Amino acid sequence: MMNSVLDRPPRGRRTGPITDAGVCRVHIEFGVLSDQGRVRASNEDAFVVDGPNRLFLVADGMGGHAAGEVASRIAASVVHDAIDAAGAAGDAGKTLGSAVRQANARVYETQRARAEYRGMGTTLTALLFDGPRYHVAQVGDSRAYLLREGVLEQLTRDHSLVWPLYENGILSKDEIVRHPHKHLVTRSIGTHPDVEVDLRSADCREGDLYLLCSDGLTDVLGDGEIGRILAGPDASPEDSCRRLVRSANEAGGPDNITAVVVRILTGT
Repeated sequence: MMNSVLDRPPRGRRTGPITDAGVCRVHIEFGVLSDQGRVRASNEDAFVVDGPNRLFLVADGMGGHAAGEVASRIAASVVHDAIDAAGAAGDAGKTLGSAVRQANARVYETQRARAEYRGMGTTLTALLFDGPRYHVAQVGDSRAYLLREGVLEQLTRDHSLVWPLYENGILSKDEIVRHPHKHLVTRSIGTHPDVEVDLRSADCREGDLYLLCSDGLTDVLGDGEIGRILAGPDASPEDSCRRLVRSANEAGGPDNITAVVVRILTGT
């Protein structure tokens, strides 16, 4: 089992089964892999895999002179600590949203207090399971996907300048990743004193496969390829993470790549 926030994501993976005993019984299995890629000098992604609290998170930092790395680590730690402190009390979706807003406040305070961190920020995509329900919180352009019965669905919308072009049918997903302004985000953690958090909640089912990932993956792999890798026969979450990251590096690895995969083994 895993119960950790990774201050410096390793070139490795972690996996483990967790059973949630309560009103319902949900057994999950998960894996994670974070990689620097083939171009970047450092890894500014951060992640959380906390099985006992059923919390999973990816954050992609931005800002020069290692400030992006600082922003993503702060955000990941604040959300993890808030969820850990809350335990099973209250509405899980509201708790997750509040935790993300706390992360925004902490990163904003840090970047305003220290000149070397001025302007830093991070994306943040988090997944929290609460009995038979899942909750997704989103700020930025890291993504959450759900593979259910062979169909891949993106659970989040990118907070980017080009995403409305896709939503309005002007460009396809493949076209927006080639757009010169694809990396301009319209919402991020820590760049403003307040942030709007997208929240989504729904029931989980046996066999569901969830993916959280930074744009180092989705900029080079389309949804079709991601779906094929996730649907691979007999692939564990750990195997899927490894294959996703390897494929992204084979496609050039222009950015840091982080993938967290969670599978529901026992339905509700």
